[in-house]
Amino acid sequence: MKFNTKVIHGNQNHEPTTGAVMVPIFQTSTFAQSSPGQHKGYEYSRAANPTRTALENAFAAIENGTHGFAFASGLAATDCVLRLLNPNDEIIAGDDLYGGTYRMFTKLFSKYGLKFTFVDMNDPENVRKAIRVNTKLIWLETPTNPLMKIADIAAITAIAKENNLMSVVDNTFATPYLQKPLDLGADIVMHSATKYLGGHSDVIMGALMVKDKKLAEEIHFIQFAGGGIAGPMDSFLALRGIKTLAIRMQRHCENGMAVAKFLDKHPKVETVYYPGLESHPNYKIAKKQMKDFGGMVSFRLKDKSQKATFTMLENLKVFTLAESLGGVESLANHPATMTHASIPEPERLKLGITDSLTRLSVGIEDINDLISDLECVLGML
Repeated sequence: MKFNTKVIHGNQNHEPTTGAVMVPIFQTSTFAQSSPGQHKGYEYSRAANPTRTALENAFAAIENGTHGFAFASGLAATDCVLRLLNPNDEIIAGDDLYGGTYRMFTKLFSKYGLKFTFVDMNDPENVRKAIRVNTKLIWLETPTNPLMKIADIAAITAIAKENNLMSVVDNTFATPYLQKPLDLGADIVMHSATKYLGGHSDVIMGALMVKDKKLAEEIHFIQFAGGGIAGPMDSFLALRGIKTLAIRMQRHCENGMAVAKFLDKHPKVETVYYPGLESHPNYKIAKKQMKDFGGMVSFRLKDKSQKATFTMLENLKVFTLAESLGGVESLANHPATMTHASIPEPERLKLGITDSLTRLSVGIEDINDLISDLECVLGML
């Protein structure tokens, strides 16, 4: 089954009782049993719910996995992965991470004995050099948030396998429409399904997808015991969103490339971060492992002042200044004060997350309106 068909039909069945084409919202916490311990596969919605099951089946299908899991948020999914580990275990992660992931790693799990090493994953050998006796997991985010670095998934997961390490790929920016980390060797794929998978800025959700049955059993136990599940209404919304993922991503990619090329030629813009530009340092790797290049674009103004960047952001009309990404509408974000504010300033500056950096989530509006909006605000500077 091809991807464009899989997002609509993959692992999906019509509801057996009524024949409903779309799975109903089973808004129930518990299920009747004919005799103690005798039930029809469902007993309590924290363990499983038919609406969530349908979504989790869809999650597995679109990532070419065998098991999918829906969580209350992307960070709840990340939390589950870290609970697979033990105190004194060490994790190698990229040095350009979503701010919430960095915060969870350094502020929450560090105090429980997990140790984190952050490396530049532009070069897979940096990962190999960081491996220690207690290293258990490699965490990749590609493309990264917000600097759009590309990690070579196949090369890094091969290093993980050579050293009996687990590998996890945050595939939020790319989505399975553009790349499939499980097929490239990853053990776990993570998504903030709030973003492109949901696609309409109306749900908060996380996802994990795997191929290994034993690993799936461990994740399910943590999901059940920890309780970080997605509810039936949110599951319904995400399942609806997935059905249009392919067609939405096609437009996101088209518009993202057009915006990146426009910014790349603009005299007020110093640098554009978009893996689809041949000037991007990881362009060849991106072209090798991605079907297209997505709708996320970051750029830096020549005017390094916060005032110039704020003037631009405050006057946008089609782009909305807001947290998050991946919805049908275009959003603009100032990482230093918004999504990555939890990263200490010295670390942010070292990574290049400066006051002049803006991140755009390019939506599916008419491209002429998006370009006109950017042209207008850049003309104010």
